[in-house]
Amino acid sequence: MTDDQHPAVGRADDNGVILTDIEPGAVRRVHLVGVGGTGMGAFAGMLKAAGYDVTGSDENVYPPMSDMLRAWGIDVFTPYSALNLDRARPDLAIVGNVIRRTNPEAVALRERCIAQMSFPAAFGALATAGRHSVVIAGTHGKTTTTALLGHVLVAAGLDPTFLVGGVTVNYGANFRLGKGQHVVVEGDEYDTAYWDKGPKFLHYRARTALLTSIEFDHADIYRDLPHYETAFARLVASLPDGGWLGVSASYPRAVEIARAHARARVVTYAYGRDADFRADDARFGTEGARFRITEREGERAHLLLPMSGFHNLENATGVYAAARSLGLSPEAIVAGFATFHGVKRRQEPRGEVGGVLVIDDFAHHPTAVRETITAIRQRYPTRRLWAVFEPRSNTSRRNIHQEEYAAAFDGADLVSIRLPEPHDKVPPNERLDVWALVKAIDARGIAASALADANEMVHLVASGAKANDVVLVMSNGAFGGFIPMLLSALESPPSR
Repeated sequence: MTDDQHPAVGRADDNGVILTDIEPGAVRRVHLVGVGGTGMGAFAGMLKAAGYDVTGSDENVYPPMSDMLRAWGIDVFTPYSALNLDRARPDLAIVGNVIRRTNPEAVALRERCIAQMSFPAAFGALATAGRHSVVIAGTHGKTTTTALLGHVLVAAGLDPTFLVGGVTVNYGANFRLGKGQHVVVEGDEYDTAYWDKGPKFLHYRARTALLTSIEFDHADIYRDLPHYETAFARLVASLPDGGWLGVSASYPRAVEIARAHARARVVTYAYGRDADFRADDARFGTEGARFRITEREGERAHLLLPMSGFHNLENATGVYAAARSLGLSPEAIVAGFATFHGVKRRQEPRGEVGGVLVIDDFAHHPTAVRETITAIRQRYPTRRLWAVFEPRSNTSRRNIHQEEYAAAFDGADLVSIRLPEPHDKVPPNERLDVWALVKAIDARGIAASALADANEMVHLVASGAKANDVVLVMSNGAFGGFIPMLLSALESPPSR
């Protein structure tokens, strides 16, 4: 394919032919390199549903994504190889940010001058162009907030498209392809591709946005908090005149950044503090949370959210504010909230055996750990809470938040932490000191332990758990299969 045959050429250089936009109808065959990732796999499914011929490749693809790709009828080639391009014959290759320049398919794409885009740029061009893009950004709460807003718009009959970084319980998938004008997308501040180290969310062409929080994260790509904040400042500045930005008043620095850089209208929201949309009067129970939202102009709504935790109520308040800006009535939003069933791996009950309830959650930042423990305590106030944590992300493996982690587990009765394996991106002097953390948690009156092996942790918890306990498992990975192994062990009385 020559340059004049490309549907739109952003540039042709040492990185190959990188497109910045695509003319409608110019692309039919799309190949995704790194299709096994959550976002890439979901986008592959969305493209297939939209009528494109879609293939993908990865080093390995595991359930549940492998099952989902198979169900969508998407051929996946493993491992990475230049020969995969012969089989796919793509008009366009979409390259995930896990792909390095030396990847054999990345090399072949450059050598053959095949048109390519990053996943965020392709999503912006193929999904959000000409539509009302709603981007959910922030350090915490993006996935649940995106899923909730997408569901509220569906329930209101607006038929949105959405892309979420987790599997929504209501839809059994992490994307929905609609015909309405709204596209709701989880906006990640992580880098875009090996040739584009800017944040992903800058490609999503936001017209409406929520900024849930700003706390230092992704220490592998951002030097420090000021560097991290520049990503959000760029997002805020990208919103057009006439756009709308909701920002959590619980994060004053986020409000400062919004007001300093936005041309769009800035609206604040919060739980229990002064804001344009203020939530309060929360009552928690097994059904979730009942609470009230009051608008600055005096309009009030009483809502049920089938989730717990003040952080979820605050994020839900941002959803309410955004939905109001999009023209929804309070009654329509109330109805959408009440029928939302959440996202897998966000306070997700995985099973109850012998009176021991096992809950799965994605929490890994100390703020998320603290808020998740508080939320589970609110929902199950009379049950003993055993928090099991795997520090797996690049940031949680580091000692940046050593002191914050010590206080993050205060709502638990017992704490067990998995010792992370050494990571080549985390120098020894920057690693989280788990044994010091265990000692600090013990000093706060909470029995704490640490083990390296997931099987040993299963034995520890299964033998020590009692009827009426809640075991809260927190990790942003698979935790070595800890949860299914634990549920199996709990089924076997001799192991307890």
